[in-house]
Amino acid sequence: MTDLVCSSKGCRQQAAWALRWNNPRLHTEERRKTWLACDAHRQHLEHFLSARSFLRETIPTSELPRG
Repeated sequence: MTDLVCSSKGCRQQAAWALRWNNPRLHTEERRKTWLACDAHRQHLEHFLSARSFLRETIPTSELPRG
């Protein structure tokens, strides 16, 4: 996979992490949305999602499903 850019506002760095999440009020349990994170923003984005109980998993971008 190429051209995976960090989802943090204003960041244009290559993403190394995929933060898989859902909002249980809006999404079914199995649905996953994905934010991408570079090493510098991973912790910040994980904290943001975890504080809202949205974060389900963090995986390397190399493990994202292709398609």
